[in-house]
Amino acid sequence: MIIRKLTLYNFKNHSEKKFEFSPQINCFVGNNGAGKTNILDALHYLSVGKSFLGNTDTNNIKQDEDFFTIDAEIQNDDSEDIIKISQPKEAKKVIKKNDKSYDRMADHIGYLPSVMISPYDSNLISDSGESRRKFLDSMISQTDSGYLFDLIQYQKTIQQRNALLKYFAKNRTWDKDSLEIYDDPITKSGTKIFEKRREFVAKLNPIVQNFYQIISGGKETVSVIYESHLLEGFEVAQPDKKFRDLLTESLERDRMLTYTSKGIHKDDLLFEMDAVLIKKIGSQGQQKSFLISLKLAQMSLVKELTGKTPILLLDDIFDKLDDTRVAQLINLVNQENFGQIFITDTHRERTESVVKKINEESIIFEI
Repeated sequence: MIIRKLTLYNFKNHSEKKFEFSPQINCFVGNNGAGKTNILDALHYLSVGKSFLGNTDTNNIKQDEDFFTIDAEIQNDDSEDIIKISQPKEAKKVIKKNDKSYDRMADHIGYLPSVMISPYDSNLISDSGESRRKFLDSMISQTDSGYLFDLIQYQKTIQQRNALLKYFAKNRTWDKDSLEIYDDPITKSGTKIFEKRREFVAKLNPIVQNFYQIISGGKETVSVIYESHLLEGFEVAQPDKKFRDLLTESLERDRMLTYTSKGIHKDDLLFEMDAVLIKKIGSQGQQKSFLISLKLAQMSLVKELTGKTPILLLDDIFDKLDDTRVAQLINLVNQENFGQIFITDTHRERTESVVKKINEESIIFEI
């Protein structure tokens, strides 16, 4: 998958921008605030239909304008597709492929897989489990179209169950039978999500460990561990029974809390170094090496599972890493044949120096 052309209208700080890209390396250089990261965010939109910065869609419309559009020509094997994303200020976002709107936004996920490496990745280590769950869900959704559907169904059912729990508390009433209506859909979709998460992390972990050893050259061992209520006393053959038992056992607790306290919506990823959480003992350099290893492992696994080479988005990465880690990253990019790469940087000379070390065609855009 290669992005040939990109056109932005009223996207963030860009009134109109047009690019024709190299199939290999593309660099955006300019001062801070020029809008380099915004271009990467537009490319991220093409992949998953939303901002990697977490902004709401309407907040990405340029100030005093009524809409934004992102248009792209994408080389897909022997054919060429046109992807268009439009967001009016007063209407729903629309994603079209070759002038045909998707019936469901989720149907677009996985068409153009991507991996972003940015300074914001440190939040994966420091933030709550929610950010790591979202990261895990994003990875799996790009490799499994059914996963996102199951996830949407699960989240919708949990919201309905929680709303009923709050209704009972507000009105000082209780109807256990009404609440148990949600047990079947929750356990059905939740068990599927659990099994796919467990399988995915089992494949991801050794790849992360391998990349970490290459990048850091360190003697320590890192691990990505999947944590779930369903793994507590887990019987391999019966995760659905385990889930149903959890809902039953936590019924009185849920009644007091007015929300569903147990389930895969509380899952987490543990990032460990020598069996201790990396946020507790890892140096800044070790944490950066781990995060890059995690993202490169994501890229490698997505490629393995889908047969598609994800686009690699590197945001301000050379400002955050020392020369040794930059060199290791560049060597890995060379060796792993990671496909089309997009890089932002504030220093043209540094970018040119880095790009020269990679034996690939490149274009540098001044922003």
